[in-house]
Amino acid sequence: MGLFDKLAGWLGLKKEVNVLCLGLDNSGKTTIINRLKPSNAQVQDIVPTIGFSIEKFKTSSLSFTVFDMSGQGRYRNLWEHYYKEGQAIIFVIDSADKLRMVVAKEELDTLLNHPDIKHRRIPILFFANKMDMRDALTSVKVSQLLCLENIKDKPWHICATNALTGDGLQEGVDWLQGIVGMNIHENGESGHPLVRSSHSVVHC
Repeated sequence: MGLFDKLAGWLGLKKEVNVLCLGLDNSGKTTIINRLKPSNAQVQDIVPTIGFSIEKFKTSSLSFTVFDMSGQGRYRNLWEHYYKEGQAIIFVIDSADKLRMVVAKEELDTLLNHPDIKHRRIPILFFANKMDMRDALTSVKVSQLLCLENIKDKPWHICATNALTGDGLQEGVDWLQGIVGMNIHENGESGHPLVRSSHSVVHC
């Protein structure tokens, strides 16, 4: 059973929830998504995504939309076409890629200022990935470089992860299921989240 299959079971809901997974190329999105899939949908060999690909799969109550983007800006511009449908966002960062941390911040700022996201209290889960790398930054440092403390109008959470082993993914899913579950139960729908603020950094 994949982590998102467990999430669907914990929620105990029939409604579908779209989770958008974003991040720069080579951040580990494909490996993370593979870990989150139901076990019967996981693949053994992960290859880099070329260009732009979308993958959708469903568990008992969760519709999961995956975006894998190349590093070219023209592909990242396609993200916005799916913002309206998302009830939660997973943003993956390569913690060992210090040179492109600025690019990651620029993409995050663009995301947060998009009209389909800016005025919604949509929860954002940050995976500071590749913590197994010797030069990887801590989740606290990644949070500082991305200026996450400036996100005041959306619940967010950052967790250090190693997608190869799955370390840290469970903590992130636990947080996400709590936020999404509270939102759906309180509002009776999975449309536009109106959840309480929740900002946190986890050292995994």
